[in-house]
Amino acid sequence: MRQEFVEFISQNNVLWVAIWLLIATKVWELTKSLIEDFVTPMIFSPILKKLKIEKLEDLSWKGVLYGKLLARVIDFIIVALFVFIVIKALWVEMG
Repeated sequence: MRQEFVEFISQNNVLWVAIWLLIATKVWELTKSLIEDFVTPMIFSPILKKLKIEKLEDLSWKGVLYGKLLARVIDFIIVALFVFIVIKALWVEMG
């Protein structure tokens, strides 16, 4: 059984998948922190202060929390840009 497990790991590159998953998780945490703790407060802080709202997610209209959607859209755009820059930099290094 031990031999089968070792073969499974080596044939299917499970170890590399696990390593890349750990790296991806940490990159996600870094990006999320960058967005939530740096970019969003820096850009939206003056607007939110005028609206007397502490978080972007608190924006609502007639009970519809559109601020959550807006925050997720901004998160997506920044993450996509970050991934694009990283991949482009890797391609330049490799090519």
